[in-house]
Amino acid sequence: MDKEDNAAGDNEEASQYALAAGLEDDMMEDDNEEDEEDNEDDEQDGEVEEDDNEDEEESTLTFKDGVNPLDLVEDGAFTDQLYQKFVGMDYEALAEKKRKALVDNRPGGSVKKVRQDDLSGASMEEIMEAMNYGMQRRSRKRKKKGRRKGSRNKLTPEITRMLGDATYHYALGSYEEAIPILSEVIMKAPHLPDAYHTLGLVHHALGNEMKALNFYTIAAHLAPRDSSLWELLFDWFNTRGKTPRAIYCLSRAITADPKNINLKYCRASLYVKVGDYRRAATSYEQIAQTCPDDVEALKTGANMYKLCGQLERSVHILGEYLKGHPTEPDLSVIDLLASMLMQNNAHSDALQHIERARLVSCSQKELPLEMKVKEGICHAYLGNMEKAEMLFNVLEQKSADHAELITKVADSFMSLEQYSSALKYYLMLKGTAESNNGFLHIKMARCYLSLNDRAQAILCFYKALKALENNIDARFTLASLLLEEAREEDAISLLSPPENLDCSDLQTDKSEPWWCNGKVKLKLCHIYRAKGMPKEFVDTIYPLVREALCIESLQQKVKVKKRLTKSVLLERVKVLNSRQTDNLLCGSISVTPASDMSRANRAKKLLEKKAKVKEEKRAKAMAAGADWQSDDSDEDPPEEIHKESPLPDLLKDKENYDLIIDLCKSLASLHRYCEALEIINLALKVTRNISSVAEELRSLGAQIAYNTPDPEHGLDCVKYIADQHPYSYAAWNCYYKVITRFDDWYARHFKFLRGKRDKLKDCAAPMIISGHHLTRKSRHQDAAREYLEAYKLLPENALINLCVGTALINLALGLRLQNKHQSVAQGLAFLYNNLRLCENSQEALYNLARAFHHIGLVTLAAVYYQHVLAIHQKDCLLPKLPHENPESAENLLPGYCDLRREAAFNLHLIYKKSGAVDLARMVLRDHCTF
Repeated sequence: MDKEDNAAGDNEEASQYALAAGLEDDMMEDDNEEDEEDNEDDEQDGEVEEDDNEDEEESTLTFKDGVNPLDLVEDGAFTDQLYQKFVGMDYEALAEKKRKALVDNRPGGSVKKVRQDDLSGASMEEIMEAMNYGMQRRSRKRKKKGRRKGSRNKLTPEITRMLGDATYHYALGSYEEAIPILSEVIMKAPHLPDAYHTLGLVHHALGNEMKALNFYTIAAHLAPRDSSLWELLFDWFNTRGKTPRAIYCLSRAITADPKNINLKYCRASLYVKVGDYRRAATSYEQIAQTCPDDVEALKTGANMYKLCGQLERSVHILGEYLKGHPTEPDLSVIDLLASMLMQNNAHSDALQHIERARLVSCSQKELPLEMKVKEGICHAYLGNMEKAEMLFNVLEQKSADHAELITKVADSFMSLEQYSSALKYYLMLKGTAESNNGFLHIKMARCYLSLNDRAQAILCFYKALKALENNIDARFTLASLLLEEAREEDAISLLSPPENLDCSDLQTDKSEPWWCNGKVKLKLCHIYRAKGMPKEFVDTIYPLVREALCIESLQQKVKVKKRLTKSVLLERVKVLNSRQTDNLLCGSISVTPASDMSRANRAKKLLEKKAKVKEEKRAKAMAAGADWQSDDSDEDPPEEIHKESPLPDLLKDKENYDLIIDLCKSLASLHRYCEALEIINLALKVTRNISSVAEELRSLGAQIAYNTPDPEHGLDCVKYIADQHPYSYAAWNCYYKVITRFDDWYARHFKFLRGKRDKLKDCAAPMIISGHHLTRKSRHQDAAREYLEAYKLLPENALINLCVGTALINLALGLRLQNKHQSVAQGLAFLYNNLRLCENSQEALYNLARAFHHIGLVTLAAVYYQHVLAIHQKDCLLPKLPHENPESAENLLPGYCDLRREAAFNLHLIYKKSGAVDLARMVLRDHCTF
């Protein structure tokens, strides 16, 4: 609630400031219009009205009958309400005056229709008079303002005596005796400002600041022409930091005493304090118009216009001043005008004003050095380099005293790309206080860099970083220079954290150190990646990439509409409660916006609905005989903290996508598979619209899942690869290897495989995988059925013929099968077909020998084992995944495709069982020893 209260307070302050500032604008505009109308009337009528000394602005504050003003003061919030109400009253008064002025300017009266009967018998003059009724031009002569003389409400002798007694008691310090007398005066004369003022003084003396403020506020509104009361309120609000109310009271004081320049100065300074440079500039300009000799107000107003982006207005008011002082212009005004013209790239106009200053006011003496420098800069921008150098020569003799001017000259040459001249003046600052300025060394380094002097540029950047170690741009530029000079180790040292870090400094300094900056780490990781240092590369960039992807994925979630808490609803309903006090003050209006009233009404209805639902739940619980506890919490829900991404441009550049892929590859090479798969899954959530990147990430995830012992995180990747490449045996091999690591893999992936079989009738891979599963479950008949379905699609496929043959052989060895010989013959037929398709390869011969060995035909098995021993099989590449590098090195021993050792071992078993022990020993010695 603290944040909401602060936000509500800020909104209230902003609205109050807008009301006060807007009221002041309307007041000034209204006064200007009245002055113009008065001048027109004076010229036409030849008359000048005389102000009535007793005229005073009538107060708009009145009290209803039966309302005690003293009761209102007891309310602690009365000051806030009164302030807002009278701001609205002032707006209403100004609006009423403008509406009345518009009505006065319209033709008065209305032309009513005259019935035909009424016109009969009337003369032409009478008809014309009736038609012109109300259309006569009203006189331009204005009525006198204020009331007539002697119309002031005179005090009765009793009231006068009571006021005197109260003032006497106040002067003697008998405050407790003065209060009842003043209270009685207020009851008898509630619109008398003196009583409220004196009562405010009494409470101030007693230390009752809020009551004193309430009485001062009423007194000021009852006597709006009393500037001292408004100044008193201004001091009270200003010392307590209530700037909007201070500005309002100050504006009313200025209206009461428009000739008080100090008040206008104070209001302008308040505008500067709150950052309202436009109104501050307008206030200073009005002061300058009132006091033409006040040059400081003019210059301050020009600077304020410059701050609010109205540079042309600044130039205009300064130019108007110089036009009004053609013979004795102020040099500081010319200097300021020249500076603004130079900022506006109007160097020719600035040079004209400087020349004018030389001719008019400096004919007997030289221009100030600062104006000479500006003159030289203007000549430099206009191409008169020789003239500019002549004017700058004086700086060479006084370099120690005018470092700021030398810096301006050097910066000007640098902006003109005159790097040699700029470097000359930068070097003049050596030995001065500016020599330790890091920005000076950065500028010098850029000059050297533009002049292709890389060695000096590197030295200057190192000097700059000693003073400005947190300057990321300078560190980046220096690192790039070092890399171009093939000094990678120096670049790494420059971007790496300091070796000896002081933990106490890190804890006390709340700002982020430069080595924790995301850009620095990104630059450093690029260097590590280019040098082939995967461990350092991963350690540098992995935490940042992970955090950035997590933040980006959270921001893409659907935002749930925030539920308003009960405390917020009650705060909104307070607007309706505050309106009930509006009728206590006659003439006051509500300044509550219609949107706030609508929100308050909705909040009230929602609270009533919640209360009704809560009561129904309670009644049901009581009827059921259960203890009812409300689940409605008045506490606010925890507010989500918006975190800034350490790498905000991570997903905006194609190079950064390559960085993520390289990071995952590096993590996989370091056997950090879980972290690699986590990065892949996070990246897939935020790169779904980029198909090429997502495809490569999924392929990489499938490869990692293929190699990792725990493939849970990469399961989606292998499924995607199999789904995108349904006719690729490599994709299905990867998928099958990953899913077989789960105990209940078939139950989990049955729907996926069944869906592929139903959708792709000509795809044999799902059938083969189902057959493999049934084979593992020793359901050879069902496995043979699946393999035969695949055989119908690919009869010339060696793998399918092998699977069908082995399934039929295993089926023949069962106990329930009656036609075992037929099954064996069919199985051998498929194995011989596999031998044909594989062109009598070592693997096909070994499978056939293994089948004969399995069914007990050891003679034929021995023959085929000997055929296997006679063939030397070379190693071949294993199947690769899509997008996988075919040249990637495999960590396999030589001879991983040769089956001679396996065949020799099986053959020795046959020889040993048949009694040929020596022959079995010879086979093992020749083929199974190293």
